[in-house]
Amino acid sequence: MTAGKYKIMQERKGFLPINRKEMEKAGITQPDFVYVTGDAYVDHPSFGTAIISRILASRGYSVCILSQPDWKDDQSITEFGEPRLAFLVSAGNMDSMVNHYTVSKKRREKDSYTPGGVMGKRPDYATVVYSNLIRRTYKKTPILLGGIEASLRRLGHYDYWSDKLKRSVLMDSGADILMYGMGERAVVELAEALDAGIDVKDITFIRGTVYRTSDLESVDDHLLLPDFESMQKDPVLYAKSFYTQYCNTDPYSGKRLVEPYPNKQYLVQNPPSMPLSEQEMDDVYALGYMRTYHPSYEKSGGVSAIEEVKFSLICNRGCFGGCSFCALTFHQGRILQRRSRQSILEEAEMITKMPDFKGYIHDVGGPTANFYHKACKKQEKSGVCTGRQCLFPKPCPNLIADHSEYLQLLRSLRSLPGVKKVFIRSGIRFDYLLSDKDDTFFRELCKYHVSGQLKVAPEHVADPVLKRMGKPANSVYQTFAEKYAKINQKLGKKQYLVPYLMSSHPGSDLKAAVLLAEHIRDIGYMPQQVQDFYPTPSTLSTVMYYTGVDPRDMSPVYVPKNPHEKAMQRALIQYRSPANYELVKEALIKAGRTDLIGFGPQCLIPPRKLAEKKPADRKSTERKPTGNKPTDKNRGNKKSSETGRRKETPGTSPKNRRKKKGT
Repeated sequence: MTAGKYKIMQERKGFLPINRKEMEKAGITQPDFVYVTGDAYVDHPSFGTAIISRILASRGYSVCILSQPDWKDDQSITEFGEPRLAFLVSAGNMDSMVNHYTVSKKRREKDSYTPGGVMGKRPDYATVVYSNLIRRTYKKTPILLGGIEASLRRLGHYDYWSDKLKRSVLMDSGADILMYGMGERAVVELAEALDAGIDVKDITFIRGTVYRTSDLESVDDHLLLPDFESMQKDPVLYAKSFYTQYCNTDPYSGKRLVEPYPNKQYLVQNPPSMPLSEQEMDDVYALGYMRTYHPSYEKSGGVSAIEEVKFSLICNRGCFGGCSFCALTFHQGRILQRRSRQSILEEAEMITKMPDFKGYIHDVGGPTANFYHKACKKQEKSGVCTGRQCLFPKPCPNLIADHSEYLQLLRSLRSLPGVKKVFIRSGIRFDYLLSDKDDTFFRELCKYHVSGQLKVAPEHVADPVLKRMGKPANSVYQTFAEKYAKINQKLGKKQYLVPYLMSSHPGSDLKAAVLLAEHIRDIGYMPQQVQDFYPTPSTLSTVMYYTGVDPRDMSPVYVPKNPHEKAMQRALIQYRSPANYELVKEALIKAGRTDLIGFGPQCLIPPRKLAEKKPADRKSTERKPTGNKPTDKNRGNKKSSETGRRKETPGTSPKNRRKKKGT
């Protein structure tokens, strides 16, 4: 795309209508599509609603945005009247249940995707509720589902919040078609088919969609999955079904899947949409986004979700990392798609001209920042391998580990007028980084793109747990940590690694949790927050949690489900907190590790008498780590600057703390 074309496409024509007054002002008498979303309307390419609506608008279709309608009032859905072609329904940028509840199923206090952070503006299971709301008033109007909630609940799935296997949202919603994945190709094809007068019931041929049928004989060349009722009775059968789905997420090799339901009803999942080319990605991100939330939200306090992405650049999508607890394989797929360097630079130049830009580009990445091309040459024509991963358990011999293009992009961004610093926050995959024999990127990462702390995500330190997570062995992280320390030492920089660590993942027992606590002791920091494993829809780890088996080989997996045990595992990661003393002590006794209770340099907690010292005494001795260089004792693990899931700060060295106390 030429710079001139990019500028033309970037001409701002205003927000799409969000109410009848704006619709009439835009000269629309009947919209082609009404887009119902659980989020506030933010017209920025980090928000699915913005991308899909802008793509349709660029094809000449009129789109009105119905944001967070009152699901308790049937009239709320009639704001724009009946659309000419269809309703589009999305729960928003997050699954509504993840948006509403913590892993302990407590109601969250803030919704970053709602004006003013107000909680409760969307319903639980929003995709189904909104669709039923529409269907009560508009009996025959086509309803098309999309967004991450629909995508990850497209077939039978385990629902953590109700603790049961639930039907596809397409079965419960009364909708006609479900789009899964990113949806750009599918939504345009659906729009064209509907516009051509094809009945929605006859649109069964579009990739990246799921539809219902009662005529199995009309479904060509398919794989028949176990029926839903049988899976309800036998969770292991669901594990087998899920792994079949997991192995058919590639657009080149993925088969058409059929899931039977009672009364001779069938859900048909067509093969995934083909990946976007670099030019198509450029076109998507060059549409005329306003790059902020609708001005009507200003009085309500704005939409805070924009702050994380306002000065960030998306350069890729898809991920060949294959972490078991991540839904990206099921949603975006393993084939990496990217934008051109020119497209990203032009967007960056536009950001530098924004009035509140302070010179800092907050991120340049995607699901994993340092993936900027397909994993291997084969994927360009044949897709990904179904029987093996690119990085797990070890990097594939065919893996192209090369950061040169990404490095050129970062250098170009650093040289832009007005740019002071370019950060990388969306994720450095450290095992991929180590696979690159050229250390140039590693050095420049430390020199230019880290500000004191690099957040990485090894997740755990016990190899059996890492195996279930789909993560590299602990020794790989240790090699990375040592290399990071040496590079920073040569650069004369005091920069630290801050690992993201996860408790209670399937496969983690108390002994593994103690190993994690020992690692935290050795690196000398205390996480302010701890991430418990969260069983979200359609991940390998969630299937392990529900079924007790690993879908990849059907081997049994230990699953910590008891709330008290999970509390002990979480407390071990924050063993220095006086409030966690009894839980830590109980965990150490149950794990047979009473050797860690005492006064020695390796002990996690002292006997009760010392532990009863005032909390203020303990706080006064806390300090940051004195250096980067890890020791042989370091058992650390945590994903790189991946997702910014929580804030964690370096903590206390137990050895020095005891010294100050005179013990």
